[in-house]
Amino acid sequence: MENLKAKVFDLRKDTVDIIMAGKGGHIGGDMSVMEILTALYFRVMNVSPQNADDPDRDRFVLSKGHSMEAYYAVLCAKGFLDLDDVKEKFSKFGSSYIGHPNNKLPGIEMNSGSLGHGLPVCVGMALAGKMNKKEYRVYTVMGDGELAEGSVWEGAMAASQYHLDNLCAVVDRNRLQISGCTEDVMGHDDLAERFSSFGWQVINVSGNDMDALLQAFSQAAETKGRPSVIIANTTKGFGSPVMENKANWHHKVPTQEEYNQIISDFAAKKEAALHE
Repeated sequence: MENLKAKVFDLRKDTVDIIMAGKGGHIGGDMSVMEILTALYFRVMNVSPQNADDPDRDRFVLSKGHSMEAYYAVLCAKGFLDLDDVKEKFSKFGSSYIGHPNNKLPGIEMNSGSLGHGLPVCVGMALAGKMNKKEYRVYTVMGDGELAEGSVWEGAMAASQYHLDNLCAVVDRNRLQISGCTEDVMGHDDLAERFSSFGWQVINVSGNDMDALLQAFSQAAETKGRPSVIIANTTKGFGSPVMENKANWHHKVPTQEEYNQIISDFAAKKEAALHE
């Protein structure tokens, strides 16, 4: 079985290369969310280029759509897109490879970017699955700063009301957003208590720990009668001390010197993962 703990650092390098080529990108959140996306696409979800139109496929929406560069890297590795093509055209005039999900591209279910929309749409997808007696599951990833949007909590109420146990939301809880610490901008603690009060099964994990994430997704799939949320406690910019836990890396292009150090850090962490 593929070593996902090592794979995430190859995908991080691809992500940084896309950002360097396009001269822009939300690099901090790309790094914090990578284990989550990798777990979903390479171990958890029933989705591939071969079943992209199958009504029984699992559904995914990247609600924190600004982490698109990480999503491009994952979609390329999964076979939906070509990495060289993405690097050549990302963020160029007239390109379909824009800075947020574009459902004109293979493998992308929904356009996103305006925060707060992913969960309510996924509620609709999950409810449709129940009504049509389908076995597919629906997943969405939200940023913690995004939880200040009221539509998130409308969706949370509806998901509980309709007992959508085929729905799993993930919060990328890196505690930083463009204007600083989430708790200073719009405090969310205690998130577990908040989601629990809305009737959700809450699973708290270390979101950059692949084993913990896979166990959490398994627990969510076994939960019956209510939706699940995985609060994935992550580090913004995870993978290199150059970026880690620094709000100014929310949207930034590394210098060549920073790039060299970041790629070296990724290589070292990949090597360590291969020898665990």
